[in-house]
Amino acid sequence: MQVPTHSLKESIKVAAPGRICLFGDHQDYLGLPVIACAINRYIYLNARINNNKMLRIHMPDIKTERVIDLQKPLLPANSRDYFISAIKVLQDIGCTIDVGYDVQISGDIPINAGLSSSSALVVAWITFLLDAFGAGTKVTPELIARLAYRTEVLEYNEPGGLMDQYTISIGNLLFINTVDGSHKIINKELESLIVGESGIPKQTLGTLKNLRDVALQAISSVQAEVKDFKIENSTVDDYAKLKHHVPEDLQPVFYAAINNYAITKEAFQALNNAEIDLDKIGNLMTMHHDILKDVLKITVPLIDYMINAALSAGAYGAKIVGSGGGGSIAALSSKENEEKVIKAMLEAGAKSAYKVRIVGGVHVI
Repeated sequence: MQVPTHSLKESIKVAAPGRICLFGDHQDYLGLPVIACAINRYIYLNARINNNKMLRIHMPDIKTERVIDLQKPLLPANSRDYFISAIKVLQDIGCTIDVGYDVQISGDIPINAGLSSSSALVVAWITFLLDAFGAGTKVTPELIARLAYRTEVLEYNEPGGLMDQYTISIGNLLFINTVDGSHKIINKELESLIVGESGIPKQTLGTLKNLRDVALQAISSVQAEVKDFKIENSTVDDYAKLKHHVPEDLQPVFYAAINNYAITKEAFQALNNAEIDLDKIGNLMTMHHDILKDVLKITVPLIDYMINAALSAGAYGAKIVGSGGGGSIAALSSKENEEKVIKAMLEAGAKSAYKVRIVGGVHVI
């Protein structure tokens, strides 16, 4: 085995959780806050040092191998090679990656299901590299979140916000300011949180880009007439007052931006009450979903069937998870009704349904 120029670990194991957005879907790219949580579904990364300057990455879940020769120029293998972009981003903070590892990445976060498996992979990869090679600064969950956001979004000018990377890195139930990443951990239990997978792949980039672009156009059309208008200062009354400044075809996305923001703020207040009202939280989840379904139109029939089934089985509330066009739903239930809700989702056509727990963020095992 080669002798490294600095002390390296023989083996490293990392676990990065999935995430659920409870409030604020299609809001973070507008700079509006979100409420999201990390859940006990994980991407696992296992690495062992080798005797060459190769990063050999084996991903059995998707039957893919990736080899990065550290002695050659770092050229991306495809249009969104997060392995390479992460290395380049880390080099900027003094992380020198000069020794090879054999890496296996697998997990139980379903792929293309709206639970952020891709961001969990990026966060796990960055955490491994920082643990193996160090950096020129103190490593914190917030640093990992910022680096992952840059790696996945900024480096490729993608339309998403920073919710996924921050929730997965920091963990717990979070209220996130998506302008600067500042956040507050909400120390509340949500009793029974249930995920139902539709089995229909979500449509991330196209859906996000289209809705982001038209939402920004709608906001800009108001600002052209009302110079001091800021979406972050809006209230639900502003829609009726200002919609005449918005082209008719853009009015639905303007309505969604204002009302989903109001729902997120109300949910944050409700979650911070001394006594949590799960029925109210559930109702707000369903209200949020109804806007995503009826106004932004990001659902598909199976998602709608699953939502209706969960509510009919006694769930406090339910909503689509992820960018839309498929993916999963999340339902909030009492412990007494959780088995009924799971059964109802499956009978409505869900590929899978199961209870999840809110957990901490990425960690070295």
